[in-house]
Amino acid sequence: MPAPKELDPTQSLAALYGALLRKLRTRAGWTQRELGDRIPIAHSRIAQFELGNETPAPNVAQALDRLLKAEGDLQGLWHHVVRTPIPDWARRYVSFEPQARKIRTFSVHIVHGLLQTEPYARTIIGGARPSVGDKLEKMLAARLARQQILGTDESPLLSVILDEAVLRRRVGSRAIMRGQLEHLLYAATEWGRVTLQVLPFDHGEAPIMGGSTTVLSFATQPDVAYVESAYSGELIEHAGTVEEFALAFDELQALALSPQASAGLIRSVVEDEYRDVRLPARSARRRLAQVQLQQRAGRGMRRGR
Repeated sequence: MPAPKELDPTQSLAALYGALLRKLRTRAGWTQRELGDRIPIAHSRIAQFELGNETPAPNVAQALDRLLKAEGDLQGLWHHVVRTPIPDWARRYVSFEPQARKIRTFSVHIVHGLLQTEPYARTIIGGARPSVGDKLEKMLAARLARQQILGTDESPLLSVILDEAVLRRRVGSRAIMRGQLEHLLYAATEWGRVTLQVLPFDHGEAPIMGGSTTVLSFATQPDVAYVESAYSGELIEHAGTVEEFALAFDELQALALSPQASAGLIRSVVEDEYRDVRLPARSARRRLAQVQLQQRAGRGMRRGR
């Protein structure tokens, strides 16, 4: 059996949490698999927690503290990990964003953080991290500050592919969703270095559908990839693995609608699902126009007799 990977608890709060978790697990005499079975979660998740690559969800963090008889030490440290404005596991990725020459990203569940409106981001952060409490405003400000790299002639090229589910899964109110989708259209048309595509439902399965995946390309250093969920993220620097993500993104671009067709679909969703309820839907307006046209035609025929 290979020796466990060395941990550096000074690297980050998440690494400190992982080192304490390993120490308590070893003291209890359990393997990662045995601890995972008791929660229950996959033992590979325990390994990622110990390496500082992932942060446990609240219920898992509570279970770990209880099972390992940490008397609140694990739970207290976990609160510090999740309350930082930018989690440790995301900090390196965020530091890479302004350096990137090209950003390619595919989102299955939500709009990428670089294109989120403030109301949408507030709803996402509050919903994904209920324990955030009074740190919400700091986390929101940190997310919106990242968007300053966009909208200029020096901005990185941003290629965004959204699964159709991102458009149709309502986040917050209709007004929040309408504002978010209209912002996507604005960014794609007014910011010359943004390309937006939608992967429609009827294209079936596609590569990398597990979550948000981003590939960053630079002028003078190797590409990196980043895979993220609500509670964890992994920065991937192994050249072969990054190349696999880049090839998968190329395939997604071929499967997705063209930018023009994608914009049309987004406008259709805005009209049909997130319109102001005081206004008739587009289909109702179309039917009304047809009725009015028929009425005018009928009046013309009667006058012609």
